[in-house]
Amino acid sequence: MPRLAPLARFGGLVASDLRDVTGDPAALDSSGWWAVVAGYEGRTVCARFGDVRPDPHPPARRAHRWRGPGAARWTSSLDRAGYVAGVRRIKEHIAAGDVYQVNLCRVLTAPLPGPGPDAADSDSGSDAADVDALAAVLARGNPAPYAGVVRLPAHGVEIATASPELYLRRTGRAVESGPIKGTGRTAADLTAKDRAENVMIVDLVRNDLGRVCTTGSVTVPALCAVEEHPGLVHLVSTVRGELAPGAGWAELIGATFPAGSITGAPKSSALRIIDALETAPRGPYCGGLGWVDADRGTGELAVGIRTFWIDRTAARGPVLRFGTGAGITWGSDPEREWRETELKAARLLGVASEAEVTSEGTVRP
Repeated sequence: MPRLAPLARFGGLVASDLRDVTGDPAALDSSGWWAVVAGYEGRTVCARFGDVRPDPHPPARRAHRWRGPGAARWTSSLDRAGYVAGVRRIKEHIAAGDVYQVNLCRVLTAPLPGPGPDAADSDSGSDAADVDALAAVLARGNPAPYAGVVRLPAHGVEIATASPELYLRRTGRAVESGPIKGTGRTAADLTAKDRAENVMIVDLVRNDLGRVCTTGSVTVPALCAVEEHPGLVHLVSTVRGELAPGAGWAELIGATFPAGSITGAPKSSALRIIDALETAPRGPYCGGLGWVDADRGTGELAVGIRTFWIDRTAARGPVLRFGTGAGITWGSDPEREWRETELKAARLLGVASEAEVTSEGTVRP
């Protein structure tokens, strides 16, 4: 079976001709155009490509190659009872003063089907499990501002994202983050809890950026703005700063990773609680995904939410994984938080499985 060629697609560009791969984010301040995958557990892959050009292929040309998992085949690392129990445990930590907020996540997994009868005609090889084709399906069924794909099979990286959330944007010394906290089907569903959750994370992001930005440069030009996305709305804030002299990508990522919106506050306490309650590694989910143009001093990394990845290490063959979660505060209702994780996942799972999503947010085969 031909191996799928390395590539990356972000922001209307397609990158090919892989030149270098490193785990050191300091390379992002050297030269060239890089695709970046920073996994939640700490594994970073930075891939420099030699050929970067406007993407000539519309998604429809690639989408027909995707054969997704059956809609009924998805399983969760935490079932409903386990997730609700986790929310209750977090509220106990909040009552004890250990933490103010924790993002509790679960990972969904489904086996991938084998190659279809027309796979030999594919321009990317004979493997139906191609994240580039999945990215095209997502672009058609769930467009997102920070959508992209990174395909590095030899390095165990096959990721397609439909992320709506900006982790870091850099233009020269100017940096910006766009944390999302607060989710509903419509703006009318958003509550005081959602706003409080967002404000807490904005304070955390301000603190993180303040560690590597010049004193007094960190500002919040937008707080709790309502953004519409396919099937739901979010509260989104904007935090900006000016990178301090001597600080580069390595220092910026080191000061802010993992993103506050998918950990909690205080971050150190939230990370310990997450480690105790979650039963599966997040992998690229909740990490950082995107691109850096070192020659122009620009880059844009998304928070790795609404993200699929292929895992070829599973004993029974390749599987597709997807993460979903919710921010837990003292005002959280455990059943409502479970439903929020369902809402966030339903549309994307439906798109990947080529299934119908009901008005209640469930996937129908």
